[in-house]
Amino acid sequence: MSSIPKITVLMPVYNCELYIKEAVDSILNQTFSDFEFIIIDDASSDATVSIIKAYDDPRIQLIQKPQNSGYTNSLNHGLTIAKGEYIARMDGDDISLPERFAKQVDFLDTNLDVVLCGTLYQVIGEKKVCDHPLIHDEIKVKLISGCYIAHPTIMFVKAKFDEHKLAYDSEMEPAEDYELWSRLVFLEKTANIGQVLLYYRVHNQQVSRIRNEKQIKVAHQVRITMLQKVIPQLDKELYFFDIQKQGLNLEFILKKLKRKVNLLDSLILINGKKGIYEHRMFLQFINNEKKRLYKLYQERDDVYSFTNVCQILIIFPLFFKKVGLKKTGKFVIKSIFYKKNKK
Repeated sequence: MSSIPKITVLMPVYNCELYIKEAVDSILNQTFSDFEFIIIDDASSDATVSIIKAYDDPRIQLIQKPQNSGYTNSLNHGLTIAKGEYIARMDGDDISLPERFAKQVDFLDTNLDVVLCGTLYQVIGEKKVCDHPLIHDEIKVKLISGCYIAHPTIMFVKAKFDEHKLAYDSEMEPAEDYELWSRLVFLEKTANIGQVLLYYRVHNQQVSRIRNEKQIKVAHQVRITMLQKVIPQLDKELYFFDIQKQGLNLEFILKKLKRKVNLLDSLILINGKKGIYEHRMFLQFINNEKKRLYKLYQERDDVYSFTNVCQILIIFPLFFKKVGLKKTGKFVIKSIFYKKNKK
């Protein structure tokens, strides 16, 4: 390893004695070996540290925090001390494939306009491969609906993060990565390599599982912030209105549905003028949102009645045009015979 390594591998750990050896081995066995390996332990109370200390490899730098101060704190500290041109993330319970670093370095060295690249991954014990977009414009749009850059797979250009003063926001934990990517995509280009280069482990002790409620809340905040790039005063309550919530008056739901569809149409129109998102991809995203809304509405048992058909024609006549002739026919027939079938 040179005095200034090509890569800094940044791996925060906490109580992962069951998986840490596999994770460390997968990094030390990379075909690309010019890296420093910073492991920051967040005051583990199990055998994690002793397992790491058993390794005799000069690339490993173990930092032991005297008290637990959180995952995001470890990440940001790692960013400040990293020496590498590129920073690669890794988690203490995942497995990097041997060619991961070599392929990511080659990608970033070749595509100088890309600042961050992730990879595809496969959940350990499952055959399905994650379906993540590969090019920047598509990633940017897809991020509105979820985190499509897998945190433990990424490698990024440190100088660009420093230039933009980019860091993880501790208030956004445990979706701190998602929130960071949502800022990055408006500043620099991103990409995903279309190969599985990491095996991702799912288990009950993961932070994301333990703090699922907050993760959902942060994700909602991120999505609204991204859409506010198009409409600054976008109505958060309307956008996340729950059509399936029991006890809501059907007339009220229809009015809300109409307002939300109008909001989605406005997003398409204004984005076309501003060019915040690639038009075709954004249009597809919005159309998928509409389809999801109509499907959720039709999944409510209480919408099927002749009275409600009349209400739809009065309040939101475009509903039947949007769902199409075939689905309209099924909806009307089911509405007419619903009470009889229910008995």
